[in-house]
Amino acid sequence: DRNDAKSPSCGAFSEVVMAREKATGKMVAIKCIPKKALKGKETSIENEIAVLRKIKHENIVALEDIYESSNHLYLIMQLVSGGELFDRIVEKGFYTEMDASRLIRQVLDAVNYLHSMGIVHRDLKPENLLYFNPHDESKIMISDFGLSKMEGTGDVMATACGTPGYVAPEVLAQKPYSKAVDCWSIGVIAYILLCGYPPFYDENDSKLFEQILKADYEFDAPYWDDISDSAKDFISCLMEKDPEKRFTCDQALQHPWIAGDTALCKNIHESVSRQMRKNFAKSKWRQAFNATAVIRHMRRLQLGTSFGSNIHSANPSSNTQSRAPAKSQSVDCAPLSLKDCE
Repeated sequence: DRNDAKSPSCGAFSEVVMAREKATGKMVAIKCIPKKALKGKETSIENEIAVLRKIKHENIVALEDIYESSNHLYLIMQLVSGGELFDRIVEKGFYTEMDASRLIRQVLDAVNYLHSMGIVHRDLKPENLLYFNPHDESKIMISDFGLSKMEGTGDVMATACGTPGYVAPEVLAQKPYSKAVDCWSIGVIAYILLCGYPPFYDENDSKLFEQILKADYEFDAPYWDDISDSAKDFISCLMEKDPEKRFTCDQALQHPWIAGDTALCKNIHESVSRQMRKNFAKSKWRQAFNATAVIRHMRRLQLGTSFGSNIHSANPSSNTQSRAPAKSQSVDCAPLSLKDCE
């Protein structure tokens, strides 16, 4: 069972439990949302449900049904049982650029589909990428649409949602943004998949945000010495500071590192898994940053915000980790037993 705490600004507090459908024996995941936690946040959960109802893609976790009781709302989700992305890579004995390319291609396919429907995920990060089953050739699945938003006519998305380690510069700069934010996040994920550490890291929050705002990252030696120029070019096209120049999913899918044969087959498992163990221990990277934490940091760093006053305050976050994404204090959920969800 996995606790899934949302920020007050971007979703509802909930818990995800595994359950068996009595009639068929089929296993499902149930997102259990206490109604008392929804007071004033009804729009957020309605948005999440509206998004999930619209989408049907082989690499996106499906919403199968919805139930409601006097105290809870239950979202019946497709169960994915293969574990989380970094866990699986670390467990492998052999891992190559080609493996990373195949992973990113599936993410690009799914996000391209979302974009074609006018949906922006807005919170793409490794812990939202799950394997469908434990098999070696399992497909990857995108989960968690609590921060998703459908693009409306005339709507400007300018809410500081997401995770700072993966969020695009234009979000931190509080400029209007669009689908391009997802492409930036995919670039960050591709970067980590090839070296095992994030492109932006600093123990000082101010410096971390400055790096992201300037798109100030490098392909450090010796970690990138054995990585192809094509892979670096692919990442640079997605981690482009100017969203107008940044590759779209369509363009990224046509890049030789994805569509061609430039992804190398050399085993990079030892160096990548060592860095992943060091920088993405579960206790660190499972604690997602929330929007209110971003805004609080912005205020403190005098980056300014025009919308922060509308969002509830959160508990102070802890410091960022060296060579790891910043993290905030997570919010505990009231535990729900399987019995509660049957």
